[in-house]
Amino acid sequence: MRRVTVPGPVPYEVVIGPGAQEELSLVLAGTAKAAVVHAPPLAALAGAAVETLQTAGVAVEALVVPDGEAAKSADVLTGLWEEFGRLGMTRSDAVVGLGGGAVTDLAGFAAATWTRGVRFVTVPTSVLAMVDAALGGKTGINTAAGKNLVGAFHPPVAVLADTDSLTGLSDPEFRSGLAEVVKCGFIADGEILRLLSADPSGRRDTEELIERAVQVKADAVGEDLYDLGRREFLNYGHTLGHAIERVEDFGWRHGEAIAVGMVFAAELAGQAGLLARADVHLHRTLLEDMGLPTRYAGDWARLQAVMRVDKKARGASLRFVVLDGLGNPRILTDPDQAWLDAAWSAVSGGQL
Repeated sequence: MRRVTVPGPVPYEVVIGPGAQEELSLVLAGTAKAAVVHAPPLAALAGAAVETLQTAGVAVEALVVPDGEAAKSADVLTGLWEEFGRLGMTRSDAVVGLGGGAVTDLAGFAAATWTRGVRFVTVPTSVLAMVDAALGGKTGINTAAGKNLVGAFHPPVAVLADTDSLTGLSDPEFRSGLAEVVKCGFIADGEILRLLSADPSGRRDTEELIERAVQVKADAVGEDLYDLGRREFLNYGHTLGHAIERVEDFGWRHGEAIAVGMVFAAELAGQAGLLARADVHLHRTLLEDMGLPTRYAGDWARLQAVMRVDKKARGASLRFVVLDGLGNPRILTDPDQAWLDAAWSAVSGGQL
C-alpha cells in the first residue's frame, strides 16, 4: 500500500492500493453515524463500504445521488441536507463520498455545510478523482454562472484510493483521469512524463503515476490550502478546459477538456516566448499518444466570455497558468489578444 501525507494544519493521509477502502473501519472508528454518498452505478461498492462500517459499529446508510456532473446541483445538495436531517446527523458524525470527482465534490460540500462542518472521507473510484477532486479540500457544486463557483474549502480526514475500483473503469474514463496526471508531469514531476512517454496507456505504472500525481498536489495543498499562490498552478489547462466543459453543457469529459486546455496554454506560452517550440510540440504529441483530444473548434468569443468568470480571474483581468519551461509554472495576466488568438488558432484548426 502506498501512502502520501497531505501536510497542513490538520494533516491527513492518502492511501493508494488494492483494498484501501477497507481502512474505512480504522478512519471512522468510534463514529456513531455516517452517510455514504454515491451514484447508482456504484451501489455494490457503496454496499461494501456500508458493510465495513457496520462491522466497526457505525450506524450507516447509503444515499444515492445522480451520476456525473448532474450530481453537482443545488437541488441535489438540498436533498442531501434533508437526508442528513432525517438521519439525525450531528457534528460528531461523518460523510463518506464514494465515486468520481463529481460525487466527492458534492459530498464534501454537503459535509462542509451540515452543522457548519462534519468529518469527511473520500473513497475515489476513478483516476481523475484519486489524483485531483478527492484530495485538497476543494468542494462545490455548479451553477448557471459556471463550474465550481459555489463551494467551500473542507479537507477530508482521509482519502482511500482503492485501485481495485479501477478494474471496471472504461478506457475513455481512465484516459480522462490521466490528463490530470500528465498535468502534474508538465508542471512539476518530469518522471511522470517519462513514464507516460514509455507507456501512454498508463496501465503499466498506474499506482506509481497516481502516487506521483498525488504527491504533486499534496505539496501544493500543504503550502497553499486556499488557492492564493502555488496551488493555482494545479489549474494548468483548466481556464480554457472549464470553459469548454460549460459551453458543451458538460458533455465533454473533464480530462478531455483539460487536455485541449493544456495544449492551448502551451501554445500561449510559446507565443509569449516562455516555452520552447519543442516543449509545445511535446504537449500535443504526448497527449495524442495517450488518446486525448488536442483540438477543439467552438465559439471563440463565447469561450473568452466564459473564461472571464473563471475562479482564477481577478476583476477584469484574464489570468492563465503557463509554463516558463517544463516544470516551472507561472501566472500570465492579461496576455496580448494576438497571443490568445494565435493559441486558439492552433487548437481550433485556424477558426477564429
